[in-house]
Amino acid sequence: MKRHKPHWVYYKEVFRSKFQAGCLKAKLEDNWEQGYEIGPLVEVRRLKTNKYVVRYTYDEVM
Repeated sequence: MKRHKPHWVYYKEVFRSKFQAGCLKAKLEDNWEQGYEIGPLVEVRRLKTNKYVVRYTYDEVM
């Protein structure tokens, strides 16, 4: 089976602190925890400008 890179979706907002981005990450993860679907993989990434973005994917195969 061929492995592929996940397709990432970036949240439209850029955050000044890792804490702010982490709050959104937790919110995204909690929305799927009580549902029927498999939740997305969510990451907080730091940009070169020392700001943070949140990205997530629905790919089940990594």
